[in-house]
Amino acid sequence: MIDVNELRKGVTFELDGNLLKVLEYEHNKTGRGNASIRIKARNLRTGATFERTFTSGNRVQDVRLDFHNVQYLYGDSDFYYFMNNETFEQPAVRADILQDAAPYLKEGVEVKLTYYHDEIIDVELPISVDLKVVQADIAVRGDTATGVTKQVTVETGGKVNVPNFVVEGDTIRVNTSTGEYLTRV
Repeated sequence: MIDVNELRKGVTFELDGNLLKVLEYEHNKTGRGNASIRIKARNLRTGATFERTFTSGNRVQDVRLDFHNVQYLYGDSDFYYFMNNETFEQPAVRADILQDAAPYLKEGVEVKLTYYHDEIIDVELPISVDLKVVQADIAVRGDTATGVTKQVTVETGGKVNVPNFVVEGDTIRVNTSTGEYLTRV
């Protein structure tokens, strides 16, 4: 059991038989009484997100997780296939587990799979990935005010907002946690 004061972004715990991962954490201490801890969490089995408030001093069940480094091979409509870098096994991950990670997966990228009792429950992406722009609108002359962006399509099918100077065929670096353009490579 762990105290709710120890919950932080990225911590996984069990509550009412559900595996939850903390997405946001906020600690509020008023003048009197106990502090309140407000979290936004995602159920790792169903994908549902919700907010929950705890009183300081409450406890939740911590869980033991295993991590394996794997390399992305390919995907279809239902599953994404990876190769374990140590054992060369090829685990298949359901598409609903990846959710927001799918637009950043390209062949050969290394990720970390999270296991709970031999069940894959989450995937951890690298901080940034380099993706090739396959479709970009042409910048219009006169659109040169600061901060002008356009939306492009990258090789994985994802959409990214980029500055106007990025053209089709460029390779860009994208932050996987926010989906923002970082730089042209």
